[in-house]
Amino acid sequence: MRIYSVTDIGRRRSSNQDFIYASEQPVGNLPNLMIVADGMGGHNAGDLASRYTVESMIEYLGQAQEERPIPLLSESIHYANDRVIEKAATDQSLEGMGTTVVAAVIRDGYLYVANVGDSRLYLIDETISQITKDHSLVEEMIRMGELKRKDARTHPDKNVITRAIGVKSPVRIDFFDVKLEEGDRILLCSDGLTNMVEDSGIWKIVRNSDSPKEAAQHLVNEANKNGGKDNISVVLAEV
Repeated sequence: MRIYSVTDIGRRRSSNQDFIYASEQPVGNLPNLMIVADGMGGHNAGDLASRYTVESMIEYLGQAQEERPIPLLSESIHYANDRVIEKAATDQSLEGMGTTVVAAVIRDGYLYVANVGDSRLYLIDETISQITKDHSLVEEMIRMGELKRKDARTHPDKNVITRAIGVKSPVRIDFFDVKLEEGDRILLCSDGLTNMVEDSGIWKIVRNSDSPKEAAQHLVNEANKNGGKDNISVVLAEV
């Protein structure tokens, strides 16, 4: 397995509120780990929320006794959520801070995923499949038949998320598991990529690249070329 990760401030933001983590080596009882977090809540608060969430997850995983991937991801996210809430309560300037998080582990030919918010995980092979479901207002509108998917990208409320780390306890988490095949690619990303590059464009770039590094850098460049309106984060793994 090869993993490459990159985060970029984009063209419009004054700071990078995304925080990413990728390890091909064990993290506690997990054989590998990939995380993308996209912070919110003001200049400093968003930075802190995403970083604090990822660091808290890694801290928890380093001492957890559980061995199953989904319970480990669940416990670490609940732990991080409570830590972020506690941290925000210590400083008025941090009030309202929160973050998305999408995390993934590969073990024994399966991909295990946990998700809160609208950062995404895609499986890329002969097609591109979004494994996670966005916790966003526009996604809720699509599910209720009030909005067509083709109109979601330009909807004025497309950045309103309905779940986040740091808002309340307990946090609601979605979990997924996927059987992998040799050559599959796994992409974790913030909406700074998906708001700037269509899924078809993402698929084309990844399929036509020789390595995760080349693909990830190309994705960031494409998002910036298309406007770079937000921070852009990519973690790309090749099975």
